[in-house]
Amino acid sequence: MSELKRRVLFGVPAAILFVYVIWLGGIALQVVTAFIAVMVLIEMVRIFRKMNYKVITPVAILIGIFLWTVIYMPGWLITTLSAGIILVMIWSLFSRNHIVSKRWIATLFCGLYAPLGFYFFNEVRMIEPNHSGLWLSLVLILMIWGNDMFAYFGGRSFGKRPLAPKISPNKTWEGFWSGFAGALSGMIIVYLLADPFPVTFIYALPMVILVSIFGPAGDLLESRLKRLAGVKDSSNLLPGHGGFFDRFDALILTAPIIYLYLFLIY
Repeated sequence: MSELKRRVLFGVPAAILFVYVIWLGGIALQVVTAFIAVMVLIEMVRIFRKMNYKVITPVAILIGIFLWTVIYMPGWLITTLSAGIILVMIWSLFSRNHIVSKRWIATLFCGLYAPLGFYFFNEVRMIEPNHSGLWLSLVLILMIWGNDMFAYFGGRSFGKRPLAPKISPNKTWEGFWSGFAGALSGMIIVYLLADPFPVTFIYALPMVILVSIFGPAGDLLESRLKRLAGVKDSSNLLPGHGGFFDRFDALILTAPIIYLYLFLIY
């Protein structure tokens, strides 16, 4: 069976299920995205260990839990834990023991990166009123998927100029620009389905640009980490797609950016 066929046979049902969970929202979406965030975190730990960064996994997971439960904590606990994380970051940056410093920086990065990305995706989903969060989270997902799909086929059909040959040799500028058309297509589909769409078409267009820039940037960031670690995929848990980090790398970086944009225009 070809790699593309495996991707489609697994990816389409998985995508439908994920869209259904987004439609449900609430605790269902939080549980599913929390699970994915933990899986990405574990895959990142594996990648960093391949790079000889000995991540302290329990601490990374506790940092992720802190991010997700911060709204339920009393103010004194938030202040204490936040101060502790900041002090560890400062100490790691200026420590003369480079091995210990690298270990803590890698631990903080693994604990913050995926949980923060999925936290903001949930924040987009919870935007109200009138089902605004539903349509905005759906448009984010469809723009990312559209960008990825068009970039893949555009790169295969027209790709000549490498985008980042030392990081991801198969990515091209032609594929990158094709991704903009895919993100725009995803945005238009949701815009036409929504009744009404939460923002005007003019205000929705910048989201196409943001997704088309930061989505590939998230992909390249993961590709860089994998290249440094000498691994092809973050894991082999998802048939035809590699691991959870491989599948959600664009969403993790893009969700906070889109939430910030929506915060500024709402």
